[in-house]
Amino acid sequence: MHFVRYDSDRLGVLTDDQTGIVDLTDRLGLESEDPLIEYIEGDYDAIQYADEDADHAVEDVHVESPVEHPKKVIAAPLNYENHIEEAISDKDITTDEWFSIEDKGYFLKAPSSIAGPDDGIELPFSDRRVDHEIELAFIMGSDVKDVDADEAWDHIFGYTILLDISVRGDQDRSNRKSYDTFTIIGPCVATPDEVAEPQNLDMELQLNGETRQDDNTNDMVYTCADIVEYASLGATISAGDVITTGTPEGVSSLADGDTIDAEIENVGSMTVDVTERDARFADVNVEKGGQ
Repeated sequence: MHFVRYDSDRLGVLTDDQTGIVDLTDRLGLESEDPLIEYIEGDYDAIQYADEDADHAVEDVHVESPVEHPKKVIAAPLNYENHIEEAISDKDITTDEWFSIEDKGYFLKAPSSIAGPDDGIELPFSDRRVDHEIELAFIMGSDVKDVDADEAWDHIFGYTILLDISVRGDQDRSNRKSYDTFTIIGPCVATPDEVAEPQNLDMELQLNGETRQDDNTNDMVYTCADIVEYASLGATISAGDVITTGTPEGVSSLADGDTIDAEIENVGSMTVDVTERDARFADVNVEKGGQ
């Protein structure tokens, strides 16, 4: 199934052609403002409604991030070989040294940076480089701690597309990647049976109709399960937490009026508009560097 959150607090499943939504909120009696997390944590069964007639057309609703208030957004740093090479050669992206999850660990993005595809991306600065990064992400289905990679797969609820939007500069990654709307998630969460093989999915990002990122998840340095294992060392990962897996080469800067089309095989596709807003510190001059 492909779960979708829409119109602020409604949970549904997409029809087979992904053009319609079967509402689950009323059918299952969901009451939370974050209904997917309520569904994950509760004793619900949506499969019985998956083949019913759509209650809404996708184009008639506001598609939100599948989760709004996870406890954590856990992100892997440089995790594709080709992006490592790209980052080293472009000093706007990173410094002279590259690092992996084993070197410096994962980093956290503020949950307040989460938005859905229909919310769009708002650029806070007019004079600083802000890049797009398409990533395969997943939603945890249960609490885990000190879990082995082989067992981690069993604790993943489903997979989604995540756009990790990044200001380039010297600040800590969690700062530069945590502005409002800098974590676009959607358009849905595909359950593992729909995805089949998460480490062999084609992914593509187009900017204004031009392909910028085009790769397969089999090029990851560390698998989804590896990241769960590392992140769970001594720390509890909670049901509903979002974990994202890094981006391939092809990152480039965004500008007001841009349109992003992002697609991951068996997961879904989404179109996201980019706008610029006034920023209090738009004229701050920050040195480049830092992944």
